[in-house]
Amino acid sequence: MTRPVETVIAAAAEPFEAPETADIEPLLRRIGDARVVLLGEATHGTSEFYRMRARITRALIERKGFDLVAVEADWPDAQRIDTYVRALQVPKPSWRSFARFPTWMWRNRDVDDFVEWLRTHNDERPAEQRVGFHGLDLYSMFTSMGAVLDYLDRVDPETAEDARRRYGCLSPWGQEPAEYGAAVLAGHWQSCERDVLAMLSELLENRLDYQARDGLRFLDAVQNARVVAHAERYYRAMYYGHAESWNLRDTHMFETLKAVLEFRGSGSKAVVWEHNSHIGNAAATEMSAHGETNIGELCRREFGDAAVLIGFGTDHGTVAASDDWGSPMRVKQVRPALEGSYERLCHDTGIGAFVLPLRGDAAAPRPGEDEGVREVLSAPRLERAIGVIYRPQSERHSHYFHATLPRQFDEYVWIDETTAVQPLPTVLQPGLPDTYPFGV
Repeated sequence: MTRPVETVIAAAAEPFEAPETADIEPLLRRIGDARVVLLGEATHGTSEFYRMRARITRALIERKGFDLVAVEADWPDAQRIDTYVRALQVPKPSWRSFARFPTWMWRNRDVDDFVEWLRTHNDERPAEQRVGFHGLDLYSMFTSMGAVLDYLDRVDPETAEDARRRYGCLSPWGQEPAEYGAAVLAGHWQSCERDVLAMLSELLENRLDYQARDGLRFLDAVQNARVVAHAERYYRAMYYGHAESWNLRDTHMFETLKAVLEFRGSGSKAVVWEHNSHIGNAAATEMSAHGETNIGELCRREFGDAAVLIGFGTDHGTVAASDDWGSPMRVKQVRPALEGSYERLCHDTGIGAFVLPLRGDAAAPRPGEDEGVREVLSAPRLERAIGVIYRPQSERHSHYFHATLPRQFDEYVWIDETTAVQPLPTVLQPGLPDTYPFGV
């Protein structure tokens, strides 16, 4: 007799009460000797997702020697956190970190709690063994340009002048980089591609000299130059179609991850925090039919089973999100999941929170059963994705797509009712170190 799908899910699920008390020992055993663990989220504004990712990440750092946390944030902003958690002696920039929309995505209490834990963890270790924190995204074109110039002013003033000349091509578009792409497409402005690529090439040509002076600061400079080069191309690609710009962005994030792993050495291991749409295997979703890839698919190709992809989902609750890009953050009610979706199946188990294994023996049929959880979930179904914008009035069109969950993820973390993240206040307590990453 065929069992209902929700019954099969419930039998395979590993329930827990809260992220802080979840028994993740079985999950850690399944992760094994993986080199890259990608932790997703079904929304950018859910507290429980951040807290569960932090719980898993702490265990990976303490128990399995992971030494990198890489997140869906801009490189310069994340470097403020890296400077703080590793107590690096570097000049403090004048700009405020994580000030670009959506500020709540990283300037929230759950991230702050994890950063403080990481700082304490690192304080007990030699400098070379401290866990790094890095951003993978490419939206910081002009902040990254400034970082490259600051670096070259200190180590090579002559090359700094070349950089100012080359980056000058982009300077008219400092407030609205997307308008640069439109101007180039319309023929009103020449492409700056040659100049920004030449700057990146010159930095790489001087690699041995610059690295000998300060390898860490060189990594920061060359990565910022790479951001400028890729962002310039991204803002031009925006007007050619979603797939091209999406692929440029996720390929950049993947290449950044590989660059940081290479810098830290062959034994380095990374935890990645990004949205499900980035860390799940795109080949298992309708993204593939649209010609889109993502960092999850690229990691699967590069690392094989040494990459573990972990998705997150919820049915209802509250979420921090906006009505439109750039509009104020609001705490919104998340509607219950649609019929025919993976989320509805998980909700119908009646279990408030669980980890669901989707590969290996834990997902296989049990003795006397014809199908395990992997088999019963193998047909494509609807799956929900809420980014920084949530439009419940157009829920099906705006926030659902088709996917095959067991091919998309290796594990799935379900939390039936979730709550919105709490943004950090704009005025913080006095007495924090100068390197505190969320300072105003």
